[in-house]
Amino acid sequence: MSALEATGRVVRTKGDRYTLPARLDLVAGRLSVHRDGFAFCAPDEPDAEDVYVPARGVRPAMHGDRVLVRVEPFQRRGRVEGRVVKVLERGTHRIVGVLRQGRTAAVLVPQEQRLTLPILVPRGAEGGARDGDMVVAEVVRYPGLASEAEVRVTHVLGPADDPRVETEAVIHAHDLPLEFPPEVAAAARRVPAAPSPAAIAGRLDLRPLPIVTIDGENARDFDDAVLVEPLGRGFRLTVAVADVAHYVPAGSALDDEARARGTSVYFPDRVIPMLPEELSNGICSLKAGEERLVKAVRLDLDARGRVLAATFRDAVMRSAARLTYTEVRQALVDGDAAVRARLGALVEPLERAETLARLLIARRRARGSIDFDLPEAEVVLDLRGRPADIVRAERSIAHQMIEEFMLAANEAVARELARRGLAFLHRVHEPPAADSIEALARFLEGFGLRLRLAEGRPTPAAFQAVLEQVQGRPEERLVNTVLLRSMQQARYAAEPLGHFGLATDCYTHFTSPIRRYPDLVVHRILDVALSGAGRVPPDLVAIAEESSRRERVAMEAEREIVQLKKIQFMQDKVGGVYDGFVSGVLPFGFFVELRDVFVEGLVHVTALDDFYEHVEAQHLLRGRRTRRIYRVGDPVTVRVAGVSVERRAIDFVPENGGAEEPWPRRRRRR
Repeated sequence: MSALEATGRVVRTKGDRYTLPARLDLVAGRLSVHRDGFAFCAPDEPDAEDVYVPARGVRPAMHGDRVLVRVEPFQRRGRVEGRVVKVLERGTHRIVGVLRQGRTAAVLVPQEQRLTLPILVPRGAEGGARDGDMVVAEVVRYPGLASEAEVRVTHVLGPADDPRVETEAVIHAHDLPLEFPPEVAAAARRVPAAPSPAAIAGRLDLRPLPIVTIDGENARDFDDAVLVEPLGRGFRLTVAVADVAHYVPAGSALDDEARARGTSVYFPDRVIPMLPEELSNGICSLKAGEERLVKAVRLDLDARGRVLAATFRDAVMRSAARLTYTEVRQALVDGDAAVRARLGALVEPLERAETLARLLIARRRARGSIDFDLPEAEVVLDLRGRPADIVRAERSIAHQMIEEFMLAANEAVARELARRGLAFLHRVHEPPAADSIEALARFLEGFGLRLRLAEGRPTPAAFQAVLEQVQGRPEERLVNTVLLRSMQQARYAAEPLGHFGLATDCYTHFTSPIRRYPDLVVHRILDVALSGAGRVPPDLVAIAEESSRRERVAMEAEREIVQLKKIQFMQDKVGGVYDGFVSGVLPFGFFVELRDVFVEGLVHVTALDDFYEHVEAQHLLRGRRTRRIYRVGDPVTVRVAGVSVERRAIDFVPENGGAEEPWPRRRRRR
């Protein structure tokens, strides 16, 4: 009973009696605090409604705590409201932030803006930190109804305005592992620097072929190589993927650490690898001119890009060249004579690869696969690690070529494992939820767009049809954004739930075993299929959940670092005027993305000339007096009013009164 009480399953009342929380209007769940102080409690019961907790009802809880919330007997604004009555489990044990010295005591300003209560650093607990230092601190006392939280500094990272320190702070905040444990590092050092003759024996020999890697300029780990050869009037596509499973046995120290990390994490100035460098940048990396063990997927395709046959072999290869996306684009798209001369005999297979990639793109789109056209930002750093520019990331046919070949190889492996009846890790993307579809359909009707449903459910082809209809129209960016937000997040699963975005019922991840643990697991399962060696892991469900969770942590950390670099880039641009467009609308203001530097900031409602109402269904703010509208996609001109690294915020104000003439609204088609 004590254990049930500790987890909030039961509540003890007077006289040592127990009852269910619902009998006392109590809800157990996880608290998510907004940076403005209020919070929402997400109940443990999956179908229960979130409970709104006003700022005055949050203490003594903090963001991330599991709590018991007493639901009030009335509702405000149509929502359930409550207050925290008990903290069941603390969600925060250490905090990363900036130490600030006050007159009587030091305080910690957390990087996590949802930690809104004051945090004190008692005298003698500063750990040698100075005012303005970024530190890591452990909580020694949690807040009470009338007392503040206290922490003790355990690590001093350095001055908060040092760009490298700011990156370190994000790494610590997300608890990303930097150093490999001694036993893992020792195991990595024992891995041979080159494949042995015994390891090569019996493998398919790809060494004479002009197979190449194509990656970004700054890439250091090359885990896939490609080649397209003629096959009658069709093609033979070879995708060779580093045979990491040969060097990382299941259950070894290397494997346990890779599973715990789940994925490599990529920042603008560094990589936190899943595997030690001896493997990730050494024996497993497909370096030009060096022999490497690989798993080869060979697809025979006809002249229309249809797969006729698929074979899977352990192989050995020697990369003919380490190519970059830029030089492939220069050779194929720009027709740069100097680049083509330098590539020599590699130009012909690259041209053949471009032809096949375009066929595969067309076939994938024909089956309904969804392609969003949303540009991504790329951070250009100077020698000190500070952002020198924020530019649009290039996405040429060279990128599309590799994407299509990896998609084809992943799907081929998934279908082979499914055909053999083996359990494996699926990459799944479930259809959007019904309520999201209803809201999306209403939104699209405002632009004369219809989301066609089949038996009340959307198909991937219906999404792609909408994207094609708005291509080139002023509202294209808005529709792309809203469609993307309506969809669920892709994840790993042990069940074949299908991939909605790719319009396929069978898909997995296979082509990046250096940087993704699920790919390594799929390699081992393919070994079971081809040779009978090894076994399918019995805990695929746990691996899928762990890998999905680690992927989300990595994505959050990568986004936070990119946002940090954007803020650093804008620090010396206060007062500057920029053109942009409304990229998001919330009750407290709207976000604006600048057109030329791919930076986003907030125009708070207090900077506007009227009282604005938030019309959530239409993604807009409307002025009560002026009737002026700010809607996602509208062009605006803004001035940079302020930049705060500590708040992770860029503040804009409208220039010359606000929005420009928005793009014309389209009448609803009957």
